[in-house]
Amino acid sequence: MTRRWSFYMDFLPVVVIIGFECIDMGLLTLFKAATLQGMNNHVFIAYAYVVGTSVLLPVTLFTRRSRVVPPLSFSIIWKSVLLGAIGCASQILGYIGINYSSPTLASAIANLVPAFTFMLAVTFRMEKLVAMSRSSNAKVIGSIVSIAGAFVLTFYKGPSITNSSSLHQPIDFLKSVNSSWAIAGIILTADYFLLSLWYILQVHILKEFPDELTLVLLYSITATIISIVVALLSVPDASAWKIGLNLSLISIVSSGIFGKLIGNIIYAWSVHLKGAVYVTSFMPFQIVISVGLGVIFLGDTLHIGSIIGATIISIGLYGVLWGKATEEIEEDVGSLESPSIENAPLLQSYRIETFEKKTNINV
Repeated sequence: MTRRWSFYMDFLPVVVIIGFECIDMGLLTLFKAATLQGMNNHVFIAYAYVVGTSVLLPVTLFTRRSRVVPPLSFSIIWKSVLLGAIGCASQILGYIGINYSSPTLASAIANLVPAFTFMLAVTFRMEKLVAMSRSSNAKVIGSIVSIAGAFVLTFYKGPSITNSSSLHQPIDFLKSVNSSWAIAGIILTADYFLLSLWYILQVHILKEFPDELTLVLLYSITATIISIVVALLSVPDASAWKIGLNLSLISIVSSGIFGKLIGNIIYAWSVHLKGAVYVTSFMPFQIVISVGLGVIFLGDTLHIGSIIGATIISIGLYGVLWGKATEEIEEDVGSLESPSIENAPLLQSYRIETFEKKTNINV
């Protein structure tokens, strides 16, 4: 039973999150390819949410009897609506930013999410800060370094590393980036700040309402309504809403099912199980995946600025992760040295028993 508990708590979340990061970057690359063929990003978001919600609604209702569903209060409903508004706004900004640039830039700036999440967690007292603690200092310094790296990546594009002649050109930090690249960087930074806020709010809601499937349904319904309204106001031309049997349809259906449906369920489950800071720590995998997909399928060019900025962001990120890991070790050591050590086996057996009940109910 202990091995089963360890697999469920430690190994399974890692495999699921990394696997979906690969799927997510594939979906973004597919979206970029569809927009290059003329698909409007607002129409895409609206259709994708409609597909995801249409599939999720019967699934949630069908599995309701097999799950222990806590009572749904007005507080949970309006918080879920707020979650949907934040998530939809993040999606809109994200796809606009990718439209201006590429999935590679989006994945590089995504490394800011762990730093943003940590700062918001401290603000809302979900994370602790101790003035003279190495772990706390590492998390603070790492967050600052990550933000500095995002500024470098946004405002310095630099020469292409695939063009040997451009490497010998003089480097001008302020003039090396075009306007669309800078605009995309700013938009994507705002997008990932909202995404971090979205993770934090999920943690808060799931503490009061531990039912991931119902929460994702409420969130999806809200996001669907908002995205349709925004799309209708932004794209009144009826011809832009016509989708044929082409790459646009494949992108919409894939994003609706894998991104808006399966992805949101995976993230809600992971956040509920491991916390927001842990889940967002896997964002650096996106830059490696997106570079490969962008070069292969979109013909993207890799620039020096992207490498420098992503490296700085990654250094800051792992400073935050090191501080988080050190803090958890210190807490574990402190609990072992406490007088209540004789209660530890009882606590462990209680957690395993709770896990068994949950898995038996889900089955």
